[in-house]
Amino acid sequence: MTRGAVVTAAVAAVAVAGAASIRATRRASPPSARMADTDVLLARPELTPRVRTVVAEDGAALHVREYGDPDAAPIVLSHGWTCSADFWAPQINDLAGRYRVVVYDQRGHGASEVGTRPLGADVLGDDLAAVLDATVDSDTKAVVAGHSMGGMSVMSWAAQYPAQVRHYVKAILLANTATDSLVRETTVIPLPPGVAQVPARVASSVLGSALPIPSSPFSARALKYVTMGAESTPAQVAFCERIVRECSPRTRGMWGSALSALDIHDALENIDVPTSVIVGTRDRLTPPVHARKLADRLSRAGVLGRFLELDGVGHMSSVESIAEFDAELVRLAELPA
Repeated sequence: MTRGAVVTAAVAAVAVAGAASIRATRRASPPSARMADTDVLLARPELTPRVRTVVAEDGAALHVREYGDPDAAPIVLSHGWTCSADFWAPQINDLAGRYRVVVYDQRGHGASEVGTRPLGADVLGDDLAAVLDATVDSDTKAVVAGHSMGGMSVMSWAAQYPAQVRHYVKAILLANTATDSLVRETTVIPLPPGVAQVPARVASSVLGSALPIPSSPFSARALKYVTMGAESTPAQVAFCERIVRECSPRTRGMWGSALSALDIHDALENIDVPTSVIVGTRDRLTPPVHARKLADRLSRAGVLGRFLELDGVGHMSSVESIAEFDAELVRLAELPA
């Protein structure tokens, strides 16, 4: 049995159950109950990828990997801050037998160069545009999904390249992401009575820190608290800890500083394809308030696919809730172009 077969039944069940209202919020069973049998999908993919280098606008080399049949419908995945293309191992293992799964390292992450440009939302969008241009054609349009900073990449790309949205993409999935107010809305740092929000200088300093992350039981517990729900499995926590720890402190600090001032709230105006939004109720980094605002704006524009609020799940929804996350990818991939 392939790893992907482990969640086939669960994915199918979720897809059928999702036939309710497009604004319906999914309140699923506890993560520990629904995800324990999918930890196997966290292993490094056994499929050999086709590796290519995409050269960005400033000459930076971006590391891109493609898994699955080169003629299959593409799913392009954009990872978040301090992660890498390896973050998408569950989706590669689950979906590459049916789709062409394209992943890439954001600049400065993994095997991608940091380049010479000042880091910001425009760079995220430009890099995704380069990846799409190299891997997708208008005859077989892609589903593009972004998690956290990857979702910001998707929105920034849409803002800068509106003509490319329908040219390359049939549907979008935005997971655990936001357009602005990352510092103001975070719930990572508990606040004392009378303090409405984390002081901007404090939050920016924390996000921009380039200090190494020590390896200790405390750091693992801290990572789980910040990024995952309480019911995430030990395998899920270990998977995320490994990937985050592999990110260089310099990259973490540079991108953290850039994200602390992010404001791309106008980006949604150029999204004119079905777009779903996923968030966990226990997401502290990009709390559900962000996802609800995204869903409201997409709904008013008439392009909201589904809004899925996953009970008990933290920031790492594609790891903590693989079955439900992948079910939505599959649903979007099966939409007519």
